[in-house]
Amino acid sequence: MLEIDPFSLFLRFLFGGSAVLASTLIARSFGGKLGGIFAAFPAVYLAAVVGLSLEYKGSELLSVTEQLSRGALVGMAADICCALAASYFILRYGWKRGLAYALLLWAVLAPLIYLIWFGF
Repeated sequence: MLEIDPFSLFLRFLFGGSAVLASTLIARSFGGKLGGIFAAFPAVYLAAVVGLSLEYKGSELLSVTEQLSRGALVGMAADICCALAASYFILRYGWKRGLAYALLLWAVLAPLIYLIWFGF
């Protein structure tokens, strides 16, 4: 059975929501380029590491954090490709279709990068 710690979920919600709020406020105050930097802030990753620290200790914590970090590297590589694709597709096809194409690319690339990087 899947066990989910409610406090760990709350941390993810708090970190993720705070990052989105900060990104929005920074973008409105200083422009989209600076806001975009904060939009890519790894809040979910940090919340996941903090959540793991509540569930694991010692060498087991190091092991699961390393696994999480490797997966995060894959996700971040796919995020870079998604952002590049979105900047192209949105200008070419409009924001709805362009964003859908960029997210579709992410969904294809993330598992592909994972399989190439880590194998089966």
